[in-house]
Amino acid sequence: MPRHRNDDTHSVGGADAPSTRAQPRRLRVLLAEDDAAFRELLASVLRRSGYEVLEAANGEELLDHVAFGLLRGEKHRTFDLLVSDIRMPRHTGLEILNGMRSANLSVPVILITAFGDPETHRLAYELGARVLDKPFDMTELELAVAAAFSRAGRTPAAQSPSGA
Repeated sequence: MPRHRNDDTHSVGGADAPSTRAQPRRLRVLLAEDDAAFRELLASVLRRSGYEVLEAANGEELLDHVAFGLLRGEKHRTFDLLVSDIRMPRHTGLEILNGMRSANLSVPVILITAFGDPETHRLAYELGARVLDKPFDMTELELAVAAAFSRAGRTPAAQSPSGA
């Protein structure tokens, strides 16, 4: 693949130098999914849509990311949206979501599950999350992420879903 000059550099006297302009940070999605192949697919789709993706392989790693963000404070949080499987080893996505809301962390959340019963959907909705039932089309994920960012007032045009 050909290499392209980085967008945050500019040519000065024939050499690339760091730009003095502050570049906006890409929106970060924290993705928690215990199935490695599915997590890789989801991460690829989200990156292709223009998002930076942080990955967690289980509920404990997810909790570590969330706790780190809480310790740093809302102004310096490490992710802008959470996409999490509900059933994972160590902690479920619903447990983490409940803890986030108890700590007044207002990050948008999309939960994904192969076991989406009405009670799970109700609990997630009450905690302010959207639920996607597996299997789902990747376009549905892209649209759900874009809608969640839009509701939060965080949708740079450069990060709209592919094909939109």
